[in-house]
Amino acid sequence: MAIIITDECINCGACEPECPNTAIYEGADSWRYSDGTSLNGTIDLLSGKTIDAEAVNQAVSDEFYYIVADKCTECMGFHEEPQCAAVCPVDCCVPDPNHVETEEHLLAKQRLMHPKP
Repeated sequence: MAIIITDECINCGACEPECPNTAIYEGADSWRYSDGTSLNGTIDLLSGKTIDAEAVNQAVSDEFYYIVADKCTECMGFHEEPQCAAVCPVDCCVPDPNHVETEEHLLAKQRLMHPKP
């Protein structure tokens, strides 16, 4: 499952630079699928959704840091554990029950965003 940042977030920003998928954004900041990934142009996501990787998407939260679930892989393929949760001083980076995914799906998502040459 993806990770979510709860409303207990103190906006310290410790999590953002730790994300290997650039899936974490500061509150009110817009985001793109292409940010920090190899995605560009029109992409078919594993969910079946077709997107423009460079399109600007509206912020998920206006108040605190947030994680884009479609880009979160729980750091699979990069680290042993989600790095946002490891560095969060208030333990507000937790599994998102609304985005349950298998390890295989998380790894496939990681390979889609960061294909090996």
